[in-house]
Amino acid sequence: MGDRWQVVVDRRVCIGSGMCAAAAPDGFRLDSARQSQPVAPEADAAESVLAAAEGCPVEAITLTVSGSGEAVFPPEE
Repeated sequence: MGDRWQVVVDRRVCIGSGMCAAAAPDGFRLDSARQSQPVAPEADAAESVLAAAEGCPVEAITLTVSGSGEAVFPPEE
């Protein structure tokens, strides 16, 4: 993919299912409150990170292209 993404987890929405950490263990972890957080606020574009965002049951994960802010997930309609 070649891009870098800004990775944001909305902690007000996150229910701590852990699906993101299972799908992309290098990209997400659960904290002591059992809420997801990105391992780093910016990451190389990766299918696993996209799969984690798409698989979040409450759509708490937002991915944008670093620099441009273009939406990766959820896609702009």
